[in-house]
Amino acid sequence: MINGVVNPTGDEAVTLTYYAHGQADKLSNVARRPAVLVLPGGGYEHCSDRESEPVALSFLGAGYQAFVLRYSLGERSAWPRPLADAEAAMQTIIDHADQWGVDPDRIVVAGFSAGGHLAASLGVFGRIRPARLILIYPVTTEDTLKVCVAASHNAPDLLAAVDAGTPATFLAHTADDETVPVTDSLAFAERLHAANVPFELHVFPSGPHGLALGTAFTSTGRPEMENPGFAQWLGLAVNWLRREFPIG
Repeated sequence: MINGVVNPTGDEAVTLTYYAHGQADKLSNVARRPAVLVLPGGGYEHCSDRESEPVALSFLGAGYQAFVLRYSLGERSAWPRPLADAEAAMQTIIDHADQWGVDPDRIVVAGFSAGGHLAASLGVFGRIRPARLILIYPVTTEDTLKVCVAASHNAPDLLAAVDAGTPATFLAHTADDETVPVTDSLAFAERLHAANVPFELHVFPSGPHGLALGTAFTSTGRPEMENPGFAQWLGLAVNWLRREFPIG
């Protein structure tokens, strides 16, 4: 595995960590792999460690090159700075595609909560759009975004801008999420449907916000954050990705 950290914007607070498979001779047929860029949540106030490296390593284990972007936060997250960070991360991955063994036409962005808002915004407004989106309990509505005070200033209406150019999307949410209501995922899926954009949506019966992988590892010892039902989202997302972007 090749691993390192770069600063895609030149700002030391904005980091792009990469986890890439090396190019072994016996795997020459997969010299360039699809990539998953992970945008962790945290209300634009912090980037959740539980939604960062564990998620990236899970996609790496499934055969994809993986990246984590820690974007501008707090008062520095006023729009459109986070979007510019994400665009810079995409450009950095493309610029280093040979070095990191990435197929630049198959970069997927996976976002959680506020990171889901940023991922969806990249898919809708981005100067460089990802090829596919994975949105896990994403913030998509203006009402929910208001809890992210700094980021909500000047942020355009995401749902109104969904169009036929929006990437195909995988979504997962729990029905009783009290922080980001499931209606945020449902609303985004409805807009995708209206624009004839393919999507796959999974709504799980129960679980609090911020479940990450839903496993014991990402629960950090909190029983309510270990949810075997919701933990299925990763396998479902990988299967969806393999249909969209086979490896090899």
